[in-house]
Amino acid sequence: MSEIAVIVLWILATLAITSLSGVIGKRYGVEYIIAIMAALVVIANIIAGKIVVFGPFVVPAAVIVYASTFLITDILSEKWGKREARKAVWAGFYANIVLVVAIYIAVNWTAAPFALDFSESFNSVLGIVPRVTLASMVAYLISQNHDIFAFHWWKDRTQGKHLWLRNIASTMVSQAVDTGIFITIAFYGVMDIVPLLIGQYVVKLIIAVLDTPFIYFISWLMDKITVRSE
Repeated sequence: MSEIAVIVLWILATLAITSLSGVIGKRYGVEYIIAIMAALVVIANIIAGKIVVFGPFVVPAAVIVYASTFLITDILSEKWGKREARKAVWAGFYANIVLVVAIYIAVNWTAAPFALDFSESFNSVLGIVPRVTLASMVAYLISQNHDIFAFHWWKDRTQGKHLWLRNIASTMVSQAVDTGIFITIAFYGVMDIVPLLIGQYVVKLIIAVLDTPFIYFISWLMDKITVRSE
């Protein structure tokens, strides 16, 4: 099996696991899917430091997990509305702040004498770069809120029809906004940003297209689920 095929399988597996949070949220309460959103944002920021290849493109290892957050906001928008989708966005943002503070403390805490080598490795992997952190947080807030706005804009224009259109159209533009803001703030003047812009956006667009069958299936499945009562 080719490397590209393996990566596509990883994308599909991640989207499947992520979309199932909609079922859990429908059965046990929307708080569960909001919590998954926060977890995805934290995970994405932890693993973003590893740069990987996707065919001819170079992207952060977090690209699959982070792109999945747009599937979460689309599921929330479709089944719960703007209010709950925005709650999830802010929950993810707050979780990211907690992560930044926790990592800052851990990195600056004096290491035990017998663990200096491990501490250096830890710091090199998880050390916070202020400019990149700022870029990530600004891009996240703007792009996620745009995704919610665009999803409902398309839903109103199509009178609730064509779920595939609002899912892809809203995510397509939102991912462009996210990529443009993040790459520009984080890397402008440091490296050539054009290849980074193209690479990240193309990969995110591929994921956006692949997640469409999942939102259809999960939407259908959620309609079959009875809400659990206490």
